Amino acid sequence: MEALLDLLRKNARESTTNLARMLNITPAAVQEKIAEYERQGQIRGYHAVINEDLAGHSDVRAVIELRIRPERIGGFDRLAQRIGQFPQVESLFLMSGGYDLMLFVRGRNLQEVASFVSSELAALDGVLGTATHFMLKSYKDQGTLLETTQHDDRLQVSP
Repeated sequence: MEALLDLLRKNARESTTNLARMLNITPAAVQEKIAEYERQGQIRGYHAVINEDLAGHSDVRAVIELRIRPERIGGFDRLAQRIGQFPQVESLFLMSGGYDLMLFVRGRNLQEVASFVSSELAALDGVLGTATHFMLKSYKDQGTLLETTQHDDRLQVSP
């Protein structure tokens, strides 16, 4: 039933009737499967993809890379779970490469994000280093293009 998860990932607001038609099953079977996914924790929530620029939000968003020392018991997991409890942290991932964790954070302004990094994250036992990248503009989020107008990138030619 992975096809149902794929359809929900593209549009979680699709009606069960339409989902059932696309999957060639009954609406009751779709509702039952969705409820099962929710019970099992495979579906953790439903979110709208919002164009922050058009919505008029002035929050500052940043990507923060963390280099951490894994714990003897629990490896990266315990520190990651602790970091995930901060309300500023929207997303958190274990990564390969030069840094171990990648966080997506939000604050009201640049100073609030900077303060969070310096006084909360960097102060945690086990954090060895950080790199902060502020988001300037979003073009695509969670698979959805945010630009609403088509741009013609061809050079203008005048006679």
